[in-house]
Amino acid sequence: MNTQAFADKTAIGLSFICTIHCLALPFIVVMLPSLAVFNLEDEIYQLWMVVAVIPTSLYALTMGCKKHKKVSVLVLGTVGLAILIATTWLGHDVLGESGEKVFSVLGAVTIALGHLINYQLCRYSHCQDQL
Repeated sequence: MNTQAFADKTAIGLSFICTIHCLALPFIVVMLPSLAVFNLEDEIYQLWMVVAVIPTSLYALTMGCKKHKKVSVLVLGTVGLAILIATTWLGHDVLGESGEKVFSVLGAVTIALGHLINYQLCRYSHCQDQL
């Protein structure tokens, strides 16, 4: 597997983890109170996720765009990153707790969709190169 495909899969996984964190964590903490000790709802978690997603996404989407020449995929991923960065920057103080969750999930899903399309186009482009 090449590094671009690995980065796409990593970014999809990070987006999935972010989505699970936003949607499921309140239920998990209620069901397993011992997890409350870890303070996983802290904003620092979201900041570290964004710090991990930005370089991974930019690398995979840029390298993919060089292969398949579909700039729209790069734009889609960048929009998702912008949503996620803005959500992290504004936080629940501006967006409210529900707004922060909605925009975090929207950003994560948009990023994951961009990477999924990128991965598929790169696989197709790679197959075409070998014909």
